[in-house]
Amino acid sequence: MELGVNPNTVAAAYRSLRERGVVETAGRRGTRVRERPASTQRELIRVEAPEGVRDVSTGNPDPSLLPPLGDALAAAAARSAERPVLYGAPAVDTELERLARAAFTEEGVPDGPVAVTSGALDAIERVLSAHLRPGDAVAVEDPGWGSLLDLVPALGLRPVPVALDDDGPLPEDTERALRQGARALIVTDRAQNPTGAAIGRARARELRAVLAGHPDVLLVEDDHGHGIVDLPLRPLAGATDHWVVVRSVAKAYGPDLRLAVVTGDEVTVDRVRGRQRLGPGWVSHVLQDAVLHLWRSGAVDAPAVAASYGRRRDALVAALRERGIAAHGRSGMNVWLPVPDEAATVARLLHAGWAVAPGARFRLASPPAVRLTVSPLAMEEIGPVADALASVTGPVSAGRYD
Repeated sequence: MELGVNPNTVAAAYRSLRERGVVETAGRRGTRVRERPASTQRELIRVEAPEGVRDVSTGNPDPSLLPPLGDALAAAAARSAERPVLYGAPAVDTELERLARAAFTEEGVPDGPVAVTSGALDAIERVLSAHLRPGDAVAVEDPGWGSLLDLVPALGLRPVPVALDDDGPLPEDTERALRQGARALIVTDRAQNPTGAAIGRARARELRAVLAGHPDVLLVEDDHGHGIVDLPLRPLAGATDHWVVVRSVAKAYGPDLRLAVVTGDEVTVDRVRGRQRLGPGWVSHVLQDAVLHLWRSGAVDAPAVAASYGRRRDALVAALRERGIAAHGRSGMNVWLPVPDEAATVARLLHAGWAVAPGARFRLASPPAVRLTVSPLAMEEIGPVADALASVTGPVSAGRYD
């Protein structure tokens, strides 16, 4: 009224700002300017390791544990030469779908169709877009996967932090987020990045009870740790009307194999497939065939891979405990270490010869911390890195991550 502007014009301006990720809407609490543009990637919050500094910040798998791809790609190329995939072919290879569905069933995931996407983040983006609208709230783990924390606001959605401990999201905090109007919940079943949390039997039962009271919530489960952890999957799938379980091959077979298998309720998977047809169409069958060859040939010895990461992770957590420092790392390849002063810790460790990931890449409301990835470490380096951490942090206690 003061500016003499039509209310529809004002509403359109706010909508444009929200869609561009400049502002975010918080329901009755109004609209506020975001702390940073949605296009600003958290991966930019990092420390470049100069020459002579050991880099334990990347989150990458151990290259020595990844299978060689030569035979798999050659087999895929041979099959393509014999039976080229042309327009109109099924988007998902029949045998790949059968094996993926059998693996899901074996681990207690409810029956559902299977889709193939270009990695886990591609799948999550398509699932969220299939059900939500800009301004909707999404409950996310805090601390959590930095790329996911970037994706949610980039889609015009509002992240709602959910605290967790070594067993995964806290039931009471999950209930709070859903009662506050979160229309989706994204959880990591095991090898949670950055904390290593894994949902156990009791926690899964508690979370399913919470979700049963919110059947309209979209549930997204990320099982990127499949093939690199020895803890069983405790799926929450089926506790709500719409759900998906996403399983990427990146950590076990290599990040450059941009492929994830997705199962879920029929409506959600059908929407994902339909939108995919209007974009890339399908994930290359050459890649699908290569992954199928790797699965059939047993190219990855999952128990041995899990044991390799587990030895190094457990040794680092134990070494820190011996030095009076409590850290987290129940599964996967990362260790999460709460610290009093994140920036100072990162700087001092860099001076001591170690580059770690700043916790700010993974946090919304949780306190300062740093993340270490054990995949580059040899067992004889565990003691030195623990000594360096002890020298710059002193005794640190750790319970919940909040």
